[in-house]
Amino acid sequence: MFSSPDNRFIAAWLAIGIALGCLLWWLAPVLTPFLVAAAMAYVLNPLVNGLQLRLGPRFPRELGVLLVELLFLLLILALIGLVLPVFFKEALRVQEQLPPLMANLQAESAPWLAKLGIEVNIDPQSVKSFLSDHVASMWENGLSSVLTSLQIGGSAALALVGNVVLIPVALFYFLLDGHHVLDHLREWVPLKAKGSVASFVDEADQVLGEYVRGQVLVMLILSVYYVAGLSLFGLSVAWPIGIFTGLAVFVPYVGFGVGLLLAALSGFLEMAPMQATIMLAVVFGVGQIIEGFFLTPRLIGERIGLHPLVVIFALLAFGQLLGFVGVLIALPASAVLLVALRRLRTHYLASRLYVG
Repeated sequence: MFSSPDNRFIAAWLAIGIALGCLLWWLAPVLTPFLVAAAMAYVLNPLVNGLQLRLGPRFPRELGVLLVELLFLLLILALIGLVLPVFFKEALRVQEQLPPLMANLQAESAPWLAKLGIEVNIDPQSVKSFLSDHVASMWENGLSSVLTSLQIGGSAALALVGNVVLIPVALFYFLLDGHHVLDHLREWVPLKAKGSVASFVDEADQVLGEYVRGQVLVMLILSVYYVAGLSLFGLSVAWPIGIFTGLAVFVPYVGFGVGLLLAALSGFLEMAPMQATIMLAVVFGVGQIIEGFFLTPRLIGERIGLHPLVVIFALLAFGQLLGFVGVLIALPASAVLLVALRRLRTHYLASRLYVG
């Protein structure tokens, strides 16, 4: 099967790919900040190159990298700043308004429950006291667990702080020296294979570029949709929640889940329970349908040549193998694998034709 030089070359690259996949799975916890930084660098590198090209060769690349990364980090902080004030505001409102809401709910439902032989008696003051004690205990337990974690050597808290510091540092060096690393890697490619490897890298880069452009379009469309949908139902914090939910869809499930939670907290405090339920079901239900069945398959899947079922399977499979990082890299990694499979198919068909 691998008698010809081309087939032996393909077998060698398959073995290298399998070995790298196993290494990636084994080192996934350690590689997480580097993979995240590398993905960010791939997206931001054209901006650095464009800035350097526009300002001339005398403009230091270090300064361009610093400016682009600083703007990117400020954008992330602004996105976080949209959510945290809303979350804390709604948490305080829950603590203050839940007791009277529970009392109203009891007054409205008591006649119906009485017909069924069910008697419910809720003391609003007891609910408020319970919430105050529970929230206070949550803060105390959370703080004590963090302190305990730090005292025993860091564990989750230290890992989180380490990643927060390491990702920007790794991103800076990826943007600054990434092209030099690629040049060194090219030197290891055999002369006979340079042409095929270069064409493979160019095709993979083109596919990944389509993925990035498609993802940006999905984020922008969903941001407009969620802002418009929540505003039509009269939610006072429609803008921050809608923008966050739309922009955070690049993290599957997490962005949608946080947006749904914030909208639920605000909706049930500002509206009648039935109206809030309808709002959540319509806006977020339709939003998931639009994203999952139309936007992602059409704007991302078709752009990179992946069938919608393959997109869903890739998200689930990579998430199972690599956890959160696997979900992040599922589609771009699948796109690169698709390019490799296309080339394998071409070589295979050519070899059959040659044998025949």
